[in-house]
Amino acid sequence: MVDSLGHRMKFAVVAPSTNTSVQPEYDDMRPRGVTNHFSRIAIPDTKVTDDDSFMVMLQSIRDATFGAVDISMSMDPGCVIMGMSAETFWDGAEGAERLHKKMLERTGGVPVIMGSTAVDAAIRAYARSQGPIRKIGIITPYMPVGDNNVRKFFEDQGYEVVNLIGLKSPSPMMIAHESKQVLKRAAIEVAEDVEAIIQCGTNLAFAEVAAIAEFWLEKPVIAINTATYWHALRTMGIADQMDGFGRLLSEF
Repeated sequence: MVDSLGHRMKFAVVAPSTNTSVQPEYDDMRPRGVTNHFSRIAIPDTKVTDDDSFMVMLQSIRDATFGAVDISMSMDPGCVIMGMSAETFWDGAEGAERLHKKMLERTGGVPVIMGSTAVDAAIRAYARSQGPIRKIGIITPYMPVGDNNVRKFFEDQGYEVVNLIGLKSPSPMMIAHESKQVLKRAAIEVAEDVEAIIQCGTNLAFAEVAAIAEFWLEKPVIAINTATYWHALRTMGIADQMDGFGRLLSEF
């Protein structure tokens, strides 16, 4: 059900309480008549130093996600966007499909958009325009256990992960503190011998960097927040195009 401000669409966005990037980036991409309504997954800003502490952080997100989804449904959204990343890649394509089914059960059938499948849809959109994309480079803020699950998802979808950089950010909140220079250098490093660059981790503020990098590197550079919001818009029949976020939002 729409309202006077969101007369085209009301998005419910579910994101960790430590995440300070996804909300401003989504709002910057918001077309007229579309509104974003955030429900926070309440988690502590635990230190992340290795795979074990990464799993502690991930379990905190898992424990609180469905509660945040339930709260978000009270404003009767037209679509629910998962503004979190790692869990949507976990256990590869099979795990993503399983999570999507659970989410749809929780929302009572209200459409749910997830980062993993949104990025895959974005790659396919580029491929329809310029030809097949198989070799990819990936940037994440994760520890190796998270990177392995991201790699598995894309390999399950038929891509070859040629390069992958995990930044090993020291806490979920500190992911947002990775500088544009760090992200620029990571994009350059994973660009060699690939046909597209993918960024995962919704708290990495990569949307602006991706658009700039795409211009200079002359190949698709896909930020997960851009891909997820784009996929939500297109899934819900909203075809507005916007400059400043790369070809995905301006052309497809």
